[in-house]
Amino acid sequence: MYDRVQDEERNQNIVAAILNNLPSESEITKIEYEGPFIVLYSRKPTTLLENQEIISKMVNSIKKRIVIRTDTSIRSSEDSVKQIIRSSTSYPNTVSEIFFDPALGEATIFVNDFRTLTELSQLEIPLVEKTGWKLIYRYVPSDLKLIRFMNQILHNSSEERMDFYKRVGEKIFRQKLAGSEEASIVCLGGFSEIGRSAMLIVTHESKILLDFGIKSYQHEDNDILPRLDIYGLGMNEIDAVIISHAHLDHCGAVPILCKYGYDGPVYCTEPTFPIMISTLQDYASRTKEALYSSRDIESLITQVIPLNFGAVTDISPDVRITFANSGHMIGSASTHMHIGNGDYNILYTGDLKFGRLNTVDNAFWNFPRAETLVIESTNGNRDDKFVTREVAEENLVKGINSTIRDGGRVLIPVPVLGLSQEICVTLGILRSINKINPENIFVDQKILDMFFFYEMYSEYLSKTLKQRISERTEDPLYINSLVSLEPSVNWNGSIILCPSSMLTDGPSITYLNQIASDPLSKVILLSEQFQSTPGRLLQEGQRNITIGGNNLEVKCNIDVIPGFSMHSDYNQLLAYVNRLKPKLKKVITNHGEGKKCQNLSNSINKIFKVQSFHPLVQESIKVL
Repeated sequence: MYDRVQDEERNQNIVAAILNNLPSESEITKIEYEGPFIVLYSRKPTTLLENQEIISKMVNSIKKRIVIRTDTSIRSSEDSVKQIIRSSTSYPNTVSEIFFDPALGEATIFVNDFRTLTELSQLEIPLVEKTGWKLIYRYVPSDLKLIRFMNQILHNSSEERMDFYKRVGEKIFRQKLAGSEEASIVCLGGFSEIGRSAMLIVTHESKILLDFGIKSYQHEDNDILPRLDIYGLGMNEIDAVIISHAHLDHCGAVPILCKYGYDGPVYCTEPTFPIMISTLQDYASRTKEALYSSRDIESLITQVIPLNFGAVTDISPDVRITFANSGHMIGSASTHMHIGNGDYNILYTGDLKFGRLNTVDNAFWNFPRAETLVIESTNGNRDDKFVTREVAEENLVKGINSTIRDGGRVLIPVPVLGLSQEICVTLGILRSINKINPENIFVDQKILDMFFFYEMYSEYLSKTLKQRISERTEDPLYINSLVSLEPSVNWNGSIILCPSSMLTDGPSITYLNQIASDPLSKVILLSEQFQSTPGRLLQEGQRNITIGGNNLEVKCNIDVIPGFSMHSDYNQLLAYVNRLKPKLKKVITNHGEGKKCQNLSNSINKIFKVQSFHPLVQESIKVL
C-alpha cells in the first residue's frame, strides 16, 4: 500500500541529508528529482566540481545518483558562451559548432583539432564559472547534420522535457509498495527466433521493457513485431524501456510505443542514441508502409535518457540498472538489473561478443552478482565454432588476393552497422601493412556515415583505436583509403562493401548481378545468414537462386569465412557463462534459431549444473 505522507517524509530526509553535507558556499537553489537523478541546482557549481569527493560521499550515503546543474540565473546567453569559448582557446577557428540544451544546462562544443580538445578540457572549471553552463567537449564528425537535427528538437522542447524529467523522477523515487519481492520475464519476441527482440520484466511494482525490435528480413506479416498484446499491457503501465543497441531487431519498433501513447523514459548508451535515430529514420524512409512516422521518431528523441557504462541508476522504485560493454558494436550494452534491495539480479547480455574485435573491446563480464542470465544464442549449436580471428584474417587475405590476382572483383555483403565498420577497419589495417592491395575499396555511403559516431564517441572504441586517437595518429580509424561507392562504379580489381548482408535487398543485389556470371570474381560471406535468405542458400551451396524476384544462376566463387562475427561462437558463449561468479541460479537463452537456443540451454545445464530454459515467444518464466 502506498503512503503519500511517509513518501514525503522520506524525500524530506533525503534532501536534508544532502544539504547537511554540502558546503554553504555552493549556493544550492533547489533540489529536484529529474528522471533517474537527484539534481542539485547551484549558483556556484565550481565549488562542487572542485570537490567531487563530497558528491561521492553523498551518493554512497543515500544510494542515489546525484547530478550538478548550474542555476538558470547564472547562465550566460548562448551567443555570449560562443564568444567566451572561442576567445579562451589559442585555436578559435577549430571550434566548429556549439549546441545548447537548456533543459540540462549543457553546452556541447564540437572541435576539429585535438589540441583544442585538450586545451579546453584543462580549462573546464574556469569556463563553467565564466559561462554558467556545464560544458561537454567532442571531436566534430565529418557531418553534423543528424546531431544538429536532434539538438534542434531537444532545444525546442526544453520546457516540456523539464516537466517530463520531473514526472519521471517522482515516479522513480516514490516509496516502494508493501509486499514481497517478485520478478518474472515475459517473452515478447526474439525467443527461439532471431528478430523482434523484446522481453518484459514484471516485478512487484514495475513493468520494464528490455529491447523492442522488429524483424527486418523475410518474414510473415504477423511476425514483424513483439507480442506486447499477449500481456494486455497499456502504454501508461510501462515504467521504462531499455535499448541494448541500435540494430533494428532490437530498437526498430520503439517509435510504435511513442505512436500509441508511451510517454516514459527510454534508456540507452550515449552512442546508441543518435545511431538508433539514424537507423530508425533510414528504415522509415525506405519502407513502403512504414510502421511509424518521422513525428513518432521525433517524440522518441525527447524521451531518451542516455547513460554511461558502469553507472548504477534507479529506473523504478524497485529496479536499478547498470550498463556494461557487450562487445557487439559501438555503444552496445549488457544490462545488469538489481531487483528490490539488490538481493536478486538479472543480467541480459543483449548481442554479445566475448572475443577479439578491432573496433570495440571484449564484453565485460566481472559483475558482482547475477542470479538469472538471459543470453543470446545466435551461434548456440555445438558446431558453431569459429577459427581464431588471426586465422580468419589470413583466410580473408587469401580470398581477396587470389581473386584480385586473377583479374576478378570481390563483393562483401555486410549490414550498414557494426560488422561493416569492423571489416572497414580490418581492411584498412591489412592494406596499411601491405597484406592486401586492391585497386580500390569501395564502401556504401551509409556505412561510411556511421563512422561519424565512431569519431564523436571515441571513448567507446577499442583500447587500440583510442590510443591511436589520443596519440593523434594520422588516419586513426584506418578509413582514409576507403572510397564512397557510386552506382556506376568501375570496380575492376577492387572490393565493394555494401548492404544487405544476406542479399535480401539493397545494392548488394545489384553488384551480385554484375559478377554472377564471372567465374573469376567472388562473393565473400562474413556475417550470419538467416534461414531461407539468398545469402544462406549460397552458403549452403545452391547456385540457382531467386533474388530480387528474379532467377539468377551464380557462377562466381563463393567464400564463406567464419571468425568475423560480431556475435560470440559456441565456445565463447560457454566461456562467458563460466566467467560469471558467483554461480548462476537460472539461465534463459534467446536470440537464436529454435534448435540453437535449445542446444545452448542444454549445454549450459549439463556443463554448469544450472537450471536452464529455452522458452518460446508468449511464454513467461518466474525468476523470483
